[in-house]
Amino acid sequence: MSDTPPLVGIIMGSESDMPAMEPCMKQLDDFGIPYEVKVASAHRKPAEVHAWASGAVDRGMRVIVAAAGKAAHLGGVVAAYTPLPVITVPMKTSDLGGLDSLLSMVQMPSGVPVACVAINGAKNAAILAVQILGTGSEYARNKIVEMKQAMAQA
Repeated sequence: MSDTPPLVGIIMGSESDMPAMEPCMKQLDDFGIPYEVKVASAHRKPAEVHAWASGAVDRGMRVIVAAAGKAAHLGGVVAAYTPLPVITVPMKTSDLGGLDSLLSMVQMPSGVPVACVAINGAKNAAILAVQILGTGSEYARNKIVEMKQAMAQA
């Protein structure tokens, strides 16, 4: 996969989000979908987030997954700098259990939409990303069909 440009960009606000995002990466690995991972906070490294998001299309990405906690502005900031669909993953927090993250993500201003999965819903974010890819890729669409067939037989 290292020779293939990433189709999915995964960005998270902190290294501490990595364990919660591992199911996203594992699911993409299982589907054989190449991805790129970036750790950069919208608040602490805004220029780095801007550069990463602005260059996503040129690097081959077609969907972005953004994970953040607390104020959780990362997905919205990324969506402001890219034409790609952005799926947000609210991180569970010690303060409010992730409700703060969730509410931040679903209250986007008009014209800057993001899709939002459940708190710590990293695996579903990967599946949704592949479903989006499947609108233009038979390979990705077939991976989703195979997954759904396997779920029906379990």
